[in-house]
Amino acid sequence: MSDVRKSSALGFEDLEVFQRAYRLSLAVHKVSLGFPSIEQWALGDQVRRASKSICANLAEGFGKQAYSRREFGRFITMAAGSADEMRVWARYCHDLGYVDATTWQRWRDGYQEIAKMLAGLHRSFSGGTPSSDI
Repeated sequence: MSDVRKSSALGFEDLEVFQRAYRLSLAVHKVSLGFPSIEQWALGDQVRRASKSICANLAEGFGKQAYSRREFGRFITMAAGSADEMRVWARYCHDLGYVDATTWQRWRDGYQEIAKMLAGLHRSFSGGTPSSDI
């Protein structure tokens, strides 16, 4: 299902970007549980929260769109920020030796694609560029 057609999604779960972000956040969560104990309340907790915040922001924004298109745009923007944030945390996970190169690349590329999808979703609702007010 295309995220660029606002009428095609009945709920946030129908958005392809939500589905991708959700699958990736589950993978991140599972892997992060294997981080050293010293990282469970630091880097592990951070990657779990940041990866889930993409999905949560999409859900919350989708729910508010009936009342305010601008609010939906704001939540899409926050989700995009979390996607970019996850690229940084993924790099830390790799550089600290907690994930291998294949996992890091999968996370990095996955969150980069999610960020692009979110920019497209934002454009489809704003009728302009990703920075346009909705």
